[in-house]
Amino acid sequence: MNYDKAVHNRLKRIEGQVRGIIGMLEQGEDCRAVVTQLSAIRTAVDKSIGVIIGANLEHCIMEELEKGNKPDHVIKEAVELLVKSR
Repeated sequence: MNYDKAVHNRLKRIEGQVRGIIGMLEQGEDCRAVVTQLSAIRTAVDKSIGVIIGANLEHCIMEELEKGNKPDHVIKEAVELLVKSR
């Protein structure tokens, strides 16, 4: 499956945040500031997971419907992925 530019940009932003935290650690920044940034990354990763699963789910449902199949198993797999990501 091809992912759009927005997903790629999200992950690049997360990559930049991680590099920023590494810099904070190297500079001996306060624990609270580091944890705050780590929490922001966790939120960004969670949102990225949702976007990726949502896009994939939509794509897979359309494929199943085009084949004349019910998309029940595709939906179940998406839910399992969301649960696993937590």
